[in-house]
Amino acid sequence: MKKRTLMTTLMVAALLCGGAVVPAVQAHADTTTQASSSSSSTTSTTHTISKSYVVYGAGAPESAYSTLNSTMGVDSSFEKLTATASDYEKYIGNGTTTNAAMISSVAIAPSDPGSGVRVNIKKYDGESNITQVTAQQYAMVAQMAGVTDVTIVVTANRAVSGESALTGVYKALAADGQNLDSQNTSAANQVLDATQGAINENSGDSSYPGKLMAAVGNVSKQVAQDKQDGQTDDSAQIQAILTKALENQGIASKTSSSTQTTIVNALITFRDSPISSSKTYVNNVTNTINNVKNSTGDLMNKSKNWANSEAAKTAVKDAQNWFQKLIVWIQNLFN
Repeated sequence: MKKRTLMTTLMVAALLCGGAVVPAVQAHADTTTQASSSSSSTTSTTHTISKSYVVYGAGAPESAYSTLNSTMGVDSSFEKLTATASDYEKYIGNGTTTNAAMISSVAIAPSDPGSGVRVNIKKYDGESNITQVTAQQYAMVAQMAGVTDVTIVVTANRAVSGESALTGVYKALAADGQNLDSQNTSAANQVLDATQGAINENSGDSSYPGKLMAAVGNVSKQVAQDKQDGQTDDSAQIQAILTKALENQGIASKTSSSTQTTIVNALITFRDSPISSSKTYVNNVTNTINNVKNSTGDLMNKSKNWANSEAAKTAVKDAQNWFQKLIVWIQNLFN
């Protein structure tokens, strides 16, 4: 009788709650998977982080930190880092820069396992200072570099294109002990560059970046799956997969043949990188594809609080207490 009462209690609780309220689980780094010897001897991995970081661009003055923190929702639990020109050369590597040119700042926090990558680009003091790279590009490129199950916020204290912001993401991962493979980050950065032309050509369509990056993500997933099944797709095959993916998103006619060729070339670099041999990538990229495909504008994650901020922890605790009270109330109905 007690067993039946307990079962009924749990079923009623689930129905009343629309699903049980459970505390968020803080994500930790995935275990590594060895890349095939045909692609690289380097271990190919997909990573998340164990805590929150804020990475200020070296060119952002300390006088702006308070506003940057407020803009990105950073609290005292975030570990503070600075992204320098040498970090840019290490993690991006497509030319040289200076500390003064490192303007973009990012905050990154772990989110629930299976949530993929979500990115918000925030206005600084009312100004949209990330003028070129979109939230959807940041999300998919970070996933292709080997990052997953995180929320990222990007901003800048003055107008910049935004390419250097990924430096901060990669540096935060390294500080957390999760060193990304340089071949993976290089390939991902090429995808960022390759997709920029198509996005610029469709700047008047706010839905285009999400649809394009979902298409690119689906191609990368298929190319990786084919490689793991023993088939290495050539450029013509990748072009065919891309064409179909663009058609599925309804943007084939909006994506010029020249930009498609550039994207195919970047995807060939992805094909040859270690992460394309990772089964965890095939599984995790689906989550980020789902995040970007229907998103428009700068805010992919509408949640007010970070996953592990003090405010979020309090909310989880309150939810647990409320749920426990509900269980007790339901149990009393059967007494």
